[in-house]
Amino acid sequence: MTPPDTEPASRSTHSHWVRLRTLVMLRWLAILGQFAAITAADMVVGLSLDLVLCYLAVGASVVTNMVAVLSAPETKRLSESEALLTLLFDLTQLAFLLYLTGGITNPFALLMLAPITISATALRLRSTLFLGATAIGLVTLLTFFHVPLRFKTGELLTVPPLLVFGFWLALVIGILFIGFYSRRVAAEIHTMSDALLATQAALSREQKLTDLGGVVAAAAHELGTPLATIKLVSTELADELHDRPDLREDAELIGGQADRCRDILRSMGRAGKDDLHLRHAPLAEVLREAAEPHAARGKDIRFSFVAEEGAEPRQPEVLRYPEVIHGIRNLIQNAVDFASQTVWVEALWNDRQITLRITDDGPGFPPPLLGRIGEPFVRQRRGVPTLDERPGYEGMGLGLFIAKTLLERTGARLRFANLGDAGSWRLGAGLTRPDDGPDGRSGAQAEVTWPRERICTIGGEALGENQPFPL
Repeated sequence: MTPPDTEPASRSTHSHWVRLRTLVMLRWLAILGQFAAITAADMVVGLSLDLVLCYLAVGASVVTNMVAVLSAPETKRLSESEALLTLLFDLTQLAFLLYLTGGITNPFALLMLAPITISATALRLRSTLFLGATAIGLVTLLTFFHVPLRFKTGELLTVPPLLVFGFWLALVIGILFIGFYSRRVAAEIHTMSDALLATQAALSREQKLTDLGGVVAAAAHELGTPLATIKLVSTELADELHDRPDLREDAELIGGQADRCRDILRSMGRAGKDDLHLRHAPLAEVLREAAEPHAARGKDIRFSFVAEEGAEPRQPEVLRYPEVIHGIRNLIQNAVDFASQTVWVEALWNDRQITLRITDDGPGFPPPLLGRIGEPFVRQRRGVPTLDERPGYEGMGLGLFIAKTLLERTGARLRFANLGDAGSWRLGAGLTRPDDGPDGRSGAQAEVTWPRERICTIGGEALGENQPFPL
């Protein structure tokens, strides 16, 4: 479970998130600022500037903005190369103005950081490195080549060489630091956004499956009585029409089709449970349902259900939230993926909370990365599995992130740890309670804890009449 060596695949699409209108608006602000600064330096401060060239440089930005506004719609989003060329123009235009107004001794040289920040936030690493190298090169050239600042009286505005070196060093460090900082923050935001989209898609799929199962089960339950009535009446008609073979065949056909409808409904859903029943189930049934897709993958999944001392021995009825089923399923899948032979699914409950522990006999989590479990797009969970151990597998940590996010939405707290050879907790993100770890449990363990009031139903509550799903 190490940081990805490359950017997420969706990162390439983020460069198309920059709208042309955004850069145009920023450039208009820069144009107003540059015009005001040049005018103030000439009329207020009394500096002798080459106003023609200065205003021509500002005019070039005005012309570029007008062309962009007139030739492209406001909703246009720039491609990678278009955004890079736009920022490169802004950088060189600002460098030319600085050349005319004292080089890096001009306080407005700080604005060289602006294009770098935008590139680090929105463009690929290659483009940002190119723009950053260009900015450092321009800053270095401006240190030695620029038009010195003079007052209109002819007096030369001089800056000590040590300060000039300090200005250059500060700009270079600023370009590197701001670029790295902005890129790091933007990458984390993009990564989290992608992971949350994946989580939402997984939850939406699970919700649709749950709704579909409820609809089918409700149909099987509600249609059971009328189908039985049709079957009964058709049988009686067939008996009474023994002297009318043609009508008897029709009655038998009606009974046969009623049986066929019953079989179809049973094959599509869980017979005998309507939609209200499907909203909750005993804890064991929910866990077995979550583990069902991984039961035939060659690993032994063992379940145990234990009431803690002083608690009611009867299993609690828990709500069948799609988040719960999908989150537990991801945790079990992760354990089955890395288990050598066995996965243990243990449920414990008392009057205050329900605890679920999923343990495997695999190699465990890499100890240095236990604190990062649950972060999205982290490649390797437990060392570097060989292709023989996991053919075609390239973990990104997204499954554990989805499980953690979905389960936390239901009020759960998740903790991860490794079990030692003797079953003791080690480096377990807050887990310090020892566990005997029977049956050779020496791998990773995930612990999920819910307050009972967040996941359990209220005993004795009437289900009421079946309600239609909202359209």
